[in-house]
Amino acid sequence: MFAKMVYSVPVFGWMLKEAAQGSGTAKVLFLINCMLIWLLAIIAFGYPAIILPALALVPTVFVLLILITMG
Repeated sequence: MFAKMVYSVPVFGWMLKEAAQGSGTAKVLFLINCMLIWLLAIIAFGYPAIILPALALVPTVFVLLILITMG
């Protein structure tokens, strides 16, 4: 149900569906598109577009560090 909701988003949904169910080329093109969207956000918004993804990954890295140290 969640995947169907995400896939129904107009532009991003069909790109994500093609990356999930398509060939290897579709996966590479999806990653290139995501990087280009991030580059456009950096050009449009500047420094916050660089910092916000890093801040979003802090909890993930924190959990990974805890899992590594637990053995």
